[in-house]
Amino acid sequence: MESVNYIKHLNAVFLLFSKDKRLNPSHICLYMGLFQLWNNYHFSTSFYINRDEVMQLAKIGSKTTYHRCIKELHHWKYLVYLPSYNPFHGSKIKMFNFGTSAEQVVDPFHTNMETSSGLAMVSINKHNKTKKRNINENKLDQPKNEKEVVDFFLKENWTALEAKKFYNHYEGIGWRVGGKSKIVNWQATARNWVLKANEIKKEKITFVKQKKADNLMVDIHKKYNEPL
Repeated sequence: MESVNYIKHLNAVFLLFSKDKRLNPSHICLYMGLFQLWNNYHFSTSFYINRDEVMQLAKIGSKTTYHRCIKELHHWKYLVYLPSYNPFHGSKIKMFNFGTSAEQVVDPFHTNMETSSGLAMVSINKHNKTKKRNINENKLDQPKNEKEVVDFFLKENWTALEAKKFYNHYEGIGWRVGGKSKIVNWQATARNWVLKANEIKKEKITFVKQKKADNLMVDIHKKYNEPL
């Protein structure tokens, strides 16, 4: 019987699962079913299994899926699978103790994509690049302060008042378009802001002119003796 710290073991295994893109839910369910049996056998060096029992524990309904997954777990060095072709004698399983360095080296920050045991690992450089890319994708593009916006507007020959309106508006909604989509380029958003403001200004001028014209349209032949 092996001395297994199942918490350390499962933590190490789950870490490997998260890095190994070859795995699918059937592999993980099958491994956990075998782990449960290993626990029932008090973490013995090896033990024999019954296929139907393992399939029930792993919630796998297809024999084809079962055989494929257990062979792949064996090939990828998650366990040792010694199949038995005798219907009265179960297959033999040997589980690796991932909670210690005695069996397999569990190093999630190994610089190689493949370890000596053939288990796929993700390098620390790739992990850091992915993390940095996710941070950059979630980062909003926004000016440092109001002065930067004012300087940009003045450089484009726009008024400082319009710059303050723009800054206060988007500062109030977290620099997101419509309060939802993140702003990718705040300078481009500022240009659209000014274009829209100019359109609104022209519409107001047109409306005022039209209203004045309507007021000047007086019927000179109006008959004042007719009732209203």
